[in-house]
Amino acid sequence: MNVQSPVNPDVASLRQDLSDAFRICYQFGWSESVGNHFSAAASADGAEFLLNAKWQHFATIKPSDLLLLDSRDAASASGPNAPDASAWCIHGTIHRRLPEARVVLHCHSPYATALACLKDPTVVPIDNNTARFYGRTAYDLAFGGIADAAEEGERIADALGDKSVLVMGNHGVTIVGETVADAFEDLYFFEKAAQTLILAKSSGDPLAVLSDTVAQNTADGWRDYRGMAAQHFAYLRAQLPPLT
Repeated sequence: MNVQSPVNPDVASLRQDLSDAFRICYQFGWSESVGNHFSAAASADGAEFLLNAKWQHFATIKPSDLLLLDSRDAASASGPNAPDASAWCIHGTIHRRLPEARVVLHCHSPYATALACLKDPTVVPIDNNTARFYGRTAYDLAFGGIADAAEEGERIADALGDKSVLVMGNHGVTIVGETVADAFEDLYFFEKAAQTLILAKSSGDPLAVLSDTVAQNTADGWRDYRGMAAQHFAYLRAQLPPLT
């Protein structure tokens, strides 16, 4: 059930940010037909969250199109305006279980998905971008088809835990962050990291893996560049064509 949206400037701003993220994702070629989902917590406890409606193309999503749902209310997963089962399973459970996961972006971007399809999809630190995710990445390798059952959502939330990236084996990637810009920046850099790994592995030569110390120092160093996210997102949204 779509709950009544409060007149709240913070939620209005969140709607704009999330709708822009969908459209940027489409511009990058990371959307998939009318599937996949982005969500953002709209309440302090994370229980209420914004989510794209069932089967709406990313390129068309306006702020007003986003559903405001309650992860504690099972009726949110039924009715004519309900999200599809996989959206409720993954996003509803993460927001209910992990209130610190303010923004949850799930997509099947090409290189992240290719990495997730390897027998060992470990994000090995071999450069700045791969090391960005050192110690921040979790793995769920128990793929069982489309994630539309309650136990699937619980397992995914357990696997994610306190990490900010979940590599979903044979599936794709889920990124969580404090803001839409922060989460999208990680999605952007994770796709670049996955591309680097896939290309390096495809050479057949051994990888020059960074030491744990260097990888951790690099990951820590990225924290000082967090402001990049807002600037990058502002640029990307400025390039979006107007919605008709």
